[in-house]
Amino acid sequence: MEDVTFITGNQSKADYLAEHLSMPIAHQKIDLEELQSLDLREVVEHKVRQAYALVKRPVIVEDVSLEFEALGRLPGTFIRFYVDEIPFEIICRTLDGLCRNATAKCVFGYYDGETMELFEGRLAGTIADHPKGSGGFGWDSIFIPQGFNITRAEMTTDQYKIIYPIIKPIAKLKSFLEGLA
Repeated sequence: MEDVTFITGNQSKADYLAEHLSMPIAHQKIDLEELQSLDLREVVEHKVRQAYALVKRPVIVEDVSLEFEALGRLPGTFIRFYVDEIPFEIICRTLDGLCRNATAKCVFGYYDGETMELFEGRLAGTIADHPKGSGGFGWDSIFIPQGFNITRAEMTTDQYKIIYPIIKPIAKLKSFLEGLA
């Protein structure tokens, strides 16, 4: 298998992926154009093709979405923009009186110039009444995974390890990459 490069600016994310894939994964920070679409798979496919065109070798990209059932597929792929612009408390207030069910999704994309593969994980849950917790990343302080009564940001490391492989399809990606060897 030819070396694969994970396109991310986050060294910790790259290290975590390499550890869980049990293989070395180079990483490179590249600013990619963000396709504006509510279809997470479409966004990832666009990103992975763009990344390959720039580095000219097999690449992996990742993107996430958080969909609020009451708002259709929103904020979905735009969640990063929401949390950059709107305080978490206001995001929680948006759902007052509405269904608080939500789905977190993550898609990894692989492309080597010929083979395109997308791997999706999803985790059902709810949006908290108020943001809670100081751990985690991004919107973890407002998302309560199904089967829990605390946000991802309140979870212990062991609890986080239970839900992480559900949303992050690392096992599917690993199986695919091992098949290339």
